[in-house]
Amino acid sequence: MTHRLYLNDDWLFTEQFEDSLMAPEYPENTLQPIRLPHTCKETPFHYFDESLYQMVSGYRRHLLIPKDWQGKRILLTFEGAAHDSTVFCNGKKVGEHHCGYTAFTVDLTDNVLYGQDNLLCVRLDSRENLNVPPFGYVIDYMTYGGIYRDVRLEVKEKVSLSDIFVHTAIDFRSSPVTAQITSEITLTESNGNVTIRQYYMPKSTAAGQGSWNFLCEQTVSADTNCDKEIALTAAITDPLLWDTEEANLYILKTQLYQDNTLLDETETTFGIREAVFKKDGFYLNGRKLRIRGLNRHQSYPYVGYAMPESMQKLDADLLKKELGLNAVRTSHYPQSHYFLERCDELGLLVFTEFPGWQHIGDDVWKAQAVANAEDMIRQYRNHPSIILWGIRINESPDDDAFYEKTNAVAHKLDPSRPTGGVRAMKKSHLLEDVYTYNDFLHDGEMPGCDPKKKVTSDMEKPYLISEYNGHMYPTKAFDNEERRSEHAIRHANVLDAVAGQSDIAGSFGWCMFDYNTHKDFGSGDRICYHGVMDMFRNPKLAANIYACEQEQTPVLEITSSMDIGEHPGCNRGNIYILSNADSVKMYKNDRFIKEYLPGMSPYKHLKHGPILIDDFIGDSLAQNERFRPKHAKEITDAMNLVARGSLNHIPKRLYLTALKLLLIYHIDFAEVTRLYTKYIGDWGGTATIYRFDAIKDGKVVKSVTKEPVREIRLEAEADHTILTEQHSYDVALVRIRAVDDHGNVLPFYQEPVRLITEGDISIIGPDTIALQGGMGGTYVKSTGRSGRGALLLQSQTAGEIRIPFQIKI
Repeated sequence: MTHRLYLNDDWLFTEQFEDSLMAPEYPENTLQPIRLPHTCKETPFHYFDESLYQMVSGYRRHLLIPKDWQGKRILLTFEGAAHDSTVFCNGKKVGEHHCGYTAFTVDLTDNVLYGQDNLLCVRLDSRENLNVPPFGYVIDYMTYGGIYRDVRLEVKEKVSLSDIFVHTAIDFRSSPVTAQITSEITLTESNGNVTIRQYYMPKSTAAGQGSWNFLCEQTVSADTNCDKEIALTAAITDPLLWDTEEANLYILKTQLYQDNTLLDETETTFGIREAVFKKDGFYLNGRKLRIRGLNRHQSYPYVGYAMPESMQKLDADLLKKELGLNAVRTSHYPQSHYFLERCDELGLLVFTEFPGWQHIGDDVWKAQAVANAEDMIRQYRNHPSIILWGIRINESPDDDAFYEKTNAVAHKLDPSRPTGGVRAMKKSHLLEDVYTYNDFLHDGEMPGCDPKKKVTSDMEKPYLISEYNGHMYPTKAFDNEERRSEHAIRHANVLDAVAGQSDIAGSFGWCMFDYNTHKDFGSGDRICYHGVMDMFRNPKLAANIYACEQEQTPVLEITSSMDIGEHPGCNRGNIYILSNADSVKMYKNDRFIKEYLPGMSPYKHLKHGPILIDDFIGDSLAQNERFRPKHAKEITDAMNLVARGSLNHIPKRLYLTALKLLLIYHIDFAEVTRLYTKYIGDWGGTATIYRFDAIKDGKVVKSVTKEPVREIRLEAEADHTILTEQHSYDVALVRIRAVDDHGNVLPFYQEPVRLITEGDISIIGPDTIALQGGMGGTYVKSTGRSGRGALLLQSQTAGEIRIPFQIKI
């Protein structure tokens, strides 16, 4: 039986590897004790470059190997180490790996001392001049360094299960529906007849200790080549399907017997679904589905790639539950299995790709890229959430000989999924199954996207947009209101345009959150402000465009603070309601102005597109002034139109209205000014209060009130407050906001917040931060001790908050 042990604790680290680190007598008191996941260098929030983490570092750990492990296989697996790894056991090299984004395993069996202490040592090169993908030219993201994912030890019998790939095929024509389950199994070796037995159960019942259902059994003869995959096929009747709306999962238990002795047993999670790209779009289980997603990097403030299970899974939750998406692209490399597992559980579609960014290197480099493609597919192909393999270097030129090899690898290792490859050029050579293209056509004036026929080189093959927006309009959370609003509208423009094209499978916006980058890209502080969230995953205004397309959580946001000084010439400009409600009622000083319905949105291909606020007056003129109802309506329309534009650019058609009113009511300029000031300008007098009520099923489900700020207070929320250590330390994200007395974020509040910990917790990053755009965050980390702790947040102007934590080991 396989015995698995996680080795994330008790490591020692140095920023400068030297050969003597492998010697037993090395002075360990000079090394830094660390736990995995680990970054080789913690970084500032911004204004730093890649030189901080470019190093050849060293990791060292002691490992006691029991005597009763003798005669078994001892395998050490690194889930992710950036970027070039050499592993030593007791001073002898036992393996190397040349990719920072895929896992690798080294066999320790012949190099350990049984019943004794053994010394593991890792030489880790994080420099960016390596001749491996994605390196060789500039890269638009930091690549960081460190052993940043889990390390585990597995002890196996000599004859054991090496790899299991589960894929399914559904017959929707049968009654009831039948799913064929195929398992391709590889053994470590074969020294006699063995029997493979398989059982299954829905994962939902496994949590309640459900019973296993027998699936199939097969005997494998001793002369079978152990490198050859053994295929087992069986059927499940009336299966629970994996879908974006209901992500049903199964667990497959595979047992390996020799005679009556159980040699090995493993459980594999899988889903039963049919995911097909066709020339007119994407189909999931026979239902046409528009892919709506964002791109995700795997980076975090301060620690780069090094975050544990909880933070990896949280990003999937934010994408699905907070942003309302059905898909994600893991740009530009394979990401944590914890993230993919959560995508499996949530029904979040995944487009994943092997490492690279624009540059294609020499033959050695290409050979490594092909190896990366093979590793990625072998390691990730059991995730039902993955619907597409990316096997072109992101935005690279055509290279047919190279991409013939990557396509061949993908189709051989996983015939059940199509291939794609992200391009930045039209009409390129199409060796893949899906033409995937970064469409940056929209610049605020141009259409939201190009039609398929202008981009793809083969109209008979499927077409998918893999990036849009991003660098075309980078937007900070603390930018002026008009830029933040325009940022949101541009995302709506592209989403609506894509939804209006029946033969585009969908799109992935760039991107989920802001990220640190190299000097060649991003802002002057080395941050790419391309996200719809900031680096701490606080939503910017644009995030609401995506959140509006889901129905589970009420959304209501107004793209303005309603402060006239935010706008040039004190003209309000275009202000939008962003909501997924049945309607939104607008009030001014508690007087009803107008009810806005989804059908009023100009975005006809979105279920809940932005709605322009076109009335700030309602029937007030008819009720309070001397005008007849018809003329009051004309004046109201005229003033509302001017409010969104400029007094210097009044439409000519309003001159006729003005002349009519002059003749009938003898209105002079002073009265026009009085009316505009009173009903539109909000200058002088008492403060104007706007309230918006979102109505769902006849009830108010969310309200937003806008008025001049009277009070500032802190809001802070941890994504979880019970820190539980399993394979490693646990981390909670604390998102911090400065808000007014109605809960509106204050986008120009940039004041410091002091972070104080109590008890058995620590924080990642500095103990004093400055909010940006009225938002910020920190990470609370367990320290290996059970107990309690608290995080105290203090602001001189916004008060303080105390968040309690419980730590379980």
